[in-house]
Amino acid sequence: MIHYRIEPHSLQAHLYRVVLRIARPEADTSVSLPVWIPGSYLVREFARHLQHLTARQGARTVPLEQLDKCTWRARCTGTAALEIEYQVYAFDTSVRAAYLDAHRGFFNGTGVFLRVHGREDEPHRVELRGLPYGWQAATALPAVRTDARGQGVYEAADYDELVDHPVELGRFWRGCFKAQGVEHEFVVAGAAPSFDGERLLRDTQRICETAIAFWHGRRKPPFARYVFLLNVVDDGYGGLEHRASTALICSRRDLPRLGDEGLSDGYVTLLGLISHEYFHAWNVKRLRPAEFARYDYSRENYTRLLWFFEGFTSYYDDLLLCRAGLIDEARYLKLLARTITNTITLPGRQVQSVAQASFDAWVKYYRPDENTVNATISYYTKGALVALALDLRLRLEGQGTLDEVMAWLWRHTDGGPMDEALFAQALQAVSGRSYRREIQSWVHGTQDLPLEELLRAHAVRWQREAPSWAQRLGVRAGENGAVTVKTVLRGSAAERAGLAAGDELLAVDGWRLRKLDDLSVYLAHAGRPGKALLLVSRDQRVLELAVQFPAGLGSVALVPADPAEAAALERRRAWLKAR
Repeated sequence: MIHYRIEPHSLQAHLYRVVLRIARPEADTSVSLPVWIPGSYLVREFARHLQHLTARQGARTVPLEQLDKCTWRARCTGTAALEIEYQVYAFDTSVRAAYLDAHRGFFNGTGVFLRVHGREDEPHRVELRGLPYGWQAATALPAVRTDARGQGVYEAADYDELVDHPVELGRFWRGCFKAQGVEHEFVVAGAAPSFDGERLLRDTQRICETAIAFWHGRRKPPFARYVFLLNVVDDGYGGLEHRASTALICSRRDLPRLGDEGLSDGYVTLLGLISHEYFHAWNVKRLRPAEFARYDYSRENYTRLLWFFEGFTSYYDDLLLCRAGLIDEARYLKLLARTITNTITLPGRQVQSVAQASFDAWVKYYRPDENTVNATISYYTKGALVALALDLRLRLEGQGTLDEVMAWLWRHTDGGPMDEALFAQALQAVSGRSYRREIQSWVHGTQDLPLEELLRAHAVRWQREAPSWAQRLGVRAGENGAVTVKTVLRGSAAERAGLAAGDELLAVDGWRLRKLDDLSVYLAHAGRPGKALLLVSRDQRVLELAVQFPAGLGSVALVPADPAEAAALERRRAWLKAR
């Protein structure tokens, strides 16, 4: 058995102490720390946080030879256990790495547990100890023996399972509920006194019950217990999926508050995040790309299917909120319209297919710059719209739904690896016809999806709102007492005028400009095409740039319609209220 002992070493220095014990080591035993964490497709170089690595067999010191940026080799003698001790610097507040200070601790196994090469399939045990007074531990990792605070021994069947269970440490709020007879625990760190934990539990329970019913009907989910780990901060958002848990971050103001039964946009966003990461327990953690059948922790793991695993999950996250009764149809359509707007207004949608965006995630999506919106498309948002288009097309033809396609894939893979060919097979099995043309155009092409006509057939009216000045100009800008250009969209009025990222907009037609919306005050042709002279600061130079403002197109709005055709209204009801 592979055995780890981990404990907080210095809260002030943000250090964990880890001791790895390897029984019956090979003469040449190699260990390494992963360079990435599954679910977040960027090489993060976790080994840069390791320090003071030492090794011994009994009383004998064993030299450690570093082979590359994250791998070490120990030359062992005999069969005595090899112990490797090291420290991990932990001051990353995200859901992807490790954190430790005087108030809270958190870690993912990929950032703290060295992998023993050739021994990954053996059972792995973790002893968690040394928690400060009053601290507790929360994790979905199966316990062997622990005390009331969660200190003690945990065991995983193999290395993959070990590193797929994040651990939360500290003084936190916790609550429990059951969904389809399965225990669920919610842990919240950093909440303010106004936090309404009971409401969060009720709403999360409805999400979980709706998701379980989506995948299994009345049967139980594929896990015996599930844990939500939520870290609440002043300003933050994010989540990372795991097989029986999820790590989440939200802003403090987005939590439900005692005495306030309202449904703020921030709380809806949090519920959507919870729904998204919970749906991942099926879609990517079990049903997953064939390329992820066995992770390679030492390098990038490429797949062209993130449009399915992230995009389809993004489609269902808010949709399940609607089906669970947590938001109404109008609120759901508002969220969907935002996704559509965020996709069809980006020039990059005509440059890169969503399949290629999936493959390039390692170098593009997780490394955004001022040109990202012009060169690539999000496999989250475009993938969600591919799912929407397929679902509405299936429903319109009356030969099935995307829900049935997902269920077919689950049955025929037994919740395991799949590829695009199997997805095409599932579509044909459910619908009775081939969808290869749609897959080729919508997934591998760059054409816009026929969403307006498909939504109209489901009693949803597509409208365009009046454009903002940022949309008319074709920029994304920051406003903090001054207007600073962050991105110039390809083919926009801003690009034609010569604006560039980093430019500060000082004035327009002789008027000082502090907010883009003030253009409505200073331009006589507000709302109509017209010319203006922009005064711009770039690298301490002041430039005059002539810009021609077009009328422009604004954001998409989706409105429930009362069509003459009753069938369209029935299709909308079936879509939004399935099960």
